Amino acid sequence: MRGRRIGGPMIKKVLIANRGEIALRVIRACREMGIATVAIYSDPDRTALHVRMADEAVRVGPPPPSQSYLNVEAILDAAKRTGADAVHPGYGFLSEKASFSQAVADAKLIFIGPPASAMRAMGDKLSSRSAMVAARVPVVPGLTTPVADAEAAIREAVKIGFPVALKAAGGGGGKGIRMVRDERELPAAFRTASGEAQSAFNDPRIYIERYLDHPRHIEVQIMGDAHGSVVAVGERECSIQRRHQKLVEETPSPILDPTNREAMQQCAVQAARAVGYTNAGTVEFLWSNGKFYFLEMNCRLQVEHPVTEMAYGCDLVREQLRVASGEKLSLRASMRPRGHAIEVRVNAEDPERNFIPSIGTIRNLRLPAGPNVRVDSGLYRGYEVTPYYDSLLAKIIAWGADRAQAIARLDRALCELHVGGVKTTAPLALRVLRDARFRAGDFDTHFLEGFTVAPDREREEVVAMLAAVHRHLGGSRSALAAAPQSDANNHGGPSRWAASSRGRR
Repeated sequence: MRGRRIGGPMIKKVLIANRGEIALRVIRACREMGIATVAIYSDPDRTALHVRMADEAVRVGPPPPSQSYLNVEAILDAAKRTGADAVHPGYGFLSEKASFSQAVADAKLIFIGPPASAMRAMGDKLSSRSAMVAARVPVVPGLTTPVADAEAAIREAVKIGFPVALKAAGGGGGKGIRMVRDERELPAAFRTASGEAQSAFNDPRIYIERYLDHPRHIEVQIMGDAHGSVVAVGERECSIQRRHQKLVEETPSPILDPTNREAMQQCAVQAARAVGYTNAGTVEFLWSNGKFYFLEMNCRLQVEHPVTEMAYGCDLVREQLRVASGEKLSLRASMRPRGHAIEVRVNAEDPERNFIPSIGTIRNLRLPAGPNVRVDSGLYRGYEVTPYYDSLLAKIIAWGADRAQAIARLDRALCELHVGGVKTTAPLALRVLRDARFRAGDFDTHFLEGFTVAPDREREEVVAMLAAVHRHLGGSRSALAAAPQSDANNHGGPSRWAASSRGRR
């Protein structure tokens, strides 16, 4: 039955201000709770799965995000026209915009996320650093104010000590970040970082902090309610990255002992309480030489939330909806993980060619299954991968009684995966899983820098030969019925260079 009361304000209908697999994830949670859903879509997404699965769907604009998924006026108008009384922002797009949270509240709708005040406090890296210093949460040594120019940056960097990191104050996702090892590099790095920050966030402000060599990236999942409760639901290891973008995530972290784990989670709860945080959020830390430092807070649900759900047996989206409805948390601080969960992101990118985006039509598709394997994806045959949006195609998650079993299960799942029509990062993820250092838990955020990837010339030669046979036979469909597609049109399964690493299992 739709519109069942779940506590506090009555949530009857949720508009999901997002697309793809996160929109599907929210739709499924709402359906289980008897809540109706409204999808929004741009022109390329008119046949997307989230549009088909929602109870209602509203077009919000043409392909560019600025005219569709970032169009606040169109989104709120869609909520008004469909009678939605709550908005879930998903992740990305408007999810961490305090102005959007405030606009939803001003429209007398429930925002399924933190209040705008908390987002303002934590959304800006400088204000969040200041708040954490005041809350006595350890931060990376550095500034809490921006530097005016390159000359000022040099003076401050000398005080902090090289190497340093130049960082955009108003954004994240790896944009506007430069590492500088001496003052000669700093003027050019400052100009580049500031320009990138202006382009990405319309905010050129840059601050400086000490650069930690070979750190690990570990984040803590927190959830807070309006009744004063804040709990940490474990941590996630997110150190396997490329260009500051995560590729592999797992829980628990293989580097933390019980004492450090408890201390990090307590700091995360302390950070959330300091800004009056409610709903789901993630406090991110850097781990270096046995110590951890606050990095930033993501004021939303994270892409990698399924690993926490699988290890802790919880539903974070359901908890978001309950908290937004005014209910008390059902999660408890005493929760402990069961076994181990690990996730890889499958992106439409070519790892053999410096991760250039891969666009096209999904012509063939086989998603993995089996015991304790979860796939979050909006893919289907005929799906168009466009250049307009994030390259994430799917998340493959596996659970095991221990880390070794979880890795083996995910390895098997990736071998079952086939995405025909575009290149993907799946072969790279498979190679990571089979690397002896990764299996031993010996890695940091620079792990992928040691991976050298060359095009599969042997495969290209075979494809060229098959194409020649096809032309000779006059284009007979049957001649190629059993032939693999070319690398330009297929790469979900393992490539030759991924399979060659099997000996290092």
